[in-house]
Amino acid sequence: MSKLRFDVVQDAFKKKAILVDAPTERPSKYFGELVFNRDKMRRYLDVATYNDLIDCIDNGHPLPRTTADKVAEGMKTWAMEHHVTHVTHWFQPLTEGTAEKHDAFMEYDQKGGMIEQFDGKSLSQQEPDASSFPSGGIRATFEARGYTAWDPTSPVFIQDDTLCIPTVFISYTGEALDYKTPLKKSLKAVSDAAVQVCRLFDPKVKKVFAYLGWEQEYFLVDEDLYAARPDLMLTGRTLMGHESSKNQQLDDHYFGAIPSRVMEFMKEVEIEGYRHGIPLKTRHNEVAPNQFELAPIYGEANLSNDQNQMIMNLMQQIARKHGFVLLLHEKPFAGINGSGKHNNWSLGTDTGTLLLAPGKDAMGNLQFVTFFVNVLVAVQKHNALLKASIATATNAHRLGANEAPPAIISSFLGHTMTNVLRKLLEVPSDTPIEIAGKRGKSVGLVEIPEIFIDNTDRNRTSPFAFTGNRFEFRAVGSSANCAGAMTTLNAAVAEQLTAFKAAVDKEMAAGKQMNIAVMDVLKPLIASIIDTVCFDGNGYTDEWKEEAKRRGLDTETCVPLMFDEFTKPATIKMFEQTGVFTRPELEARNEVKWETYTKKVQIEARVMGRMAINHIIPAAFAYKSRLLGILTQQKTIYPDPKDYAAMAATETELLEKITRLIEDIRTKCDAMVEARKAANKIDDEREKALAYYDIAESLFAIRRPIDKLEEVVDNDLWPLPKYRELLFIN
Repeated sequence: MSKLRFDVVQDAFKKKAILVDAPTERPSKYFGELVFNRDKMRRYLDVATYNDLIDCIDNGHPLPRTTADKVAEGMKTWAMEHHVTHVTHWFQPLTEGTAEKHDAFMEYDQKGGMIEQFDGKSLSQQEPDASSFPSGGIRATFEARGYTAWDPTSPVFIQDDTLCIPTVFISYTGEALDYKTPLKKSLKAVSDAAVQVCRLFDPKVKKVFAYLGWEQEYFLVDEDLYAARPDLMLTGRTLMGHESSKNQQLDDHYFGAIPSRVMEFMKEVEIEGYRHGIPLKTRHNEVAPNQFELAPIYGEANLSNDQNQMIMNLMQQIARKHGFVLLLHEKPFAGINGSGKHNNWSLGTDTGTLLLAPGKDAMGNLQFVTFFVNVLVAVQKHNALLKASIATATNAHRLGANEAPPAIISSFLGHTMTNVLRKLLEVPSDTPIEIAGKRGKSVGLVEIPEIFIDNTDRNRTSPFAFTGNRFEFRAVGSSANCAGAMTTLNAAVAEQLTAFKAAVDKEMAAGKQMNIAVMDVLKPLIASIIDTVCFDGNGYTDEWKEEAKRRGLDTETCVPLMFDEFTKPATIKMFEQTGVFTRPELEARNEVKWETYTKKVQIEARVMGRMAINHIIPAAFAYKSRLLGILTQQKTIYPDPKDYAAMAATETELLEKITRLIEDIRTKCDAMVEARKAANKIDDEREKALAYYDIAESLFAIRRPIDKLEEVVDNDLWPLPKYRELLFIN
């Protein structure tokens, strides 16, 4: 083993768990202590200010400047009690991360001294440099003005010495430059549309909430080994590396005992999560070695999405304290599970009804079936767009491999709900839908089993699975901002619910009773989805890919081409009608998506080429030189050609194999460099991304001979930590 690799592996083995100094109180006592939640509002704001702020949060009413000043003063008082000195507008630009610019509370007091000051203007609005964030051409370098604006519905929180204010980020001309703005618009759109449908069943409904529960998968690697892998450091994944003899084939890591170092990391993440009001519920080992998962109790989608961004930042910081590096790349290691971020999505009313769960009576069940079917219709209609919403250069490596869902959007319902839908097509429209075991006096019922959540198996290959009272969008990537997928899903559902309500109104205007009108509209919708987007089988098979094409589902696998869905007429119409995006915003975001794809592949290609030339080939040459030395010695010992040929057969074969692999690597690297040069001359971002898609595919061809060399070259000479070292040190 090379000296460098030997040292870093030994250092990794020697590391001990850093014990966390956990709070002595129960988590419930310090939960949300770093969040300016309603409890803090009541304590630090006067009654009138509190009521105005709550009215703004709950009902969307504007907050007067004088009230904003009082809110800011209360926040400042609370923050300074926690030794806060700075404030930042915390926002989510199109960089796939979060951004913040810190300003001190300090101002001159006009008397030669300083005072702490924070007012409503500073709370409500800031002006970051919009030209320095991706905008897809909406902002030019010489047009730098952009604004962040406070989102009162997402609580202010403290990070270290800084008061963080969740905000939207828009351009000087009003276009959204972030993830939060369209997410909030989509939440309003789905609420407005769903309320109109809900009022067919309950006139008291005033608001519908979209709920999100994310399941965050991630890898941990030792920071010393990470530092010895340029590919991990610069791209987040291993561009080369032969699989370990043992990886996940025994399933012994899944739900296994959590290693002590990892447990201490998890404890600290949970403590900090609780302090920041994030209701973390679950932690466990995932299937792949060194892969883990955490998940919270579900919550309102806007807040839950902010909390996911917060926890990813906290995890990255805390991992370093424990000698780890957090990997959120969707496929950091070939041949084992990648990491997703399953988005559990549901809808609920302000009256307490969960719309994707069976009701308490026939009418409640009809409401459930109404929303259940309309969601599936939206997924069918926009299946290609939903796939585009989760498509990235990194997630492309994960989809369709090692328990990740395929790049075809379909929905798993399970036998129970599939049978319910089929039966609804056969019975009269006035047939009650009851829960088995709670039958009324009617006959000919369509029955939904009383024990509903666990009445069906799971399908890990389904991208959009129904799991009893929600849909699980399993195709979302680990590093993604959930808002991208949730915005698209909300808007698609809003569009479909609006169309459904209009159709029901038309039927009722013709004299039909509400329940019959609803079912008469639902039946053709059920017929359209039952044998198209609904699929309970194995999504990995080639037969499914062919069947999906016959069903009219999108089967595109080229990520840059997937992005075309965002600017197709049906998509633009849907987003404009729901008020979520304008055409210019969609076109601009596609420019960002293509450019981001290109840059990520470009970085990978550069790293691959340089590692191949600077790390791998020199190691192969060193081993080749060693073999040549052995052959020279043997020629001295066995001067007879026949004896020499017999005694040197193995060394000669190895030498020839190494030479062929080196030449293969060099030839393919040269071709890849030339392809990059040609691609870099392309001005059109879409065409450049398509060119880089081919380059991305070529990296697999370069990797193959490198991984073969790893099996041949002397272990002492191999310059990089191997999979067996990266994946099994905790």
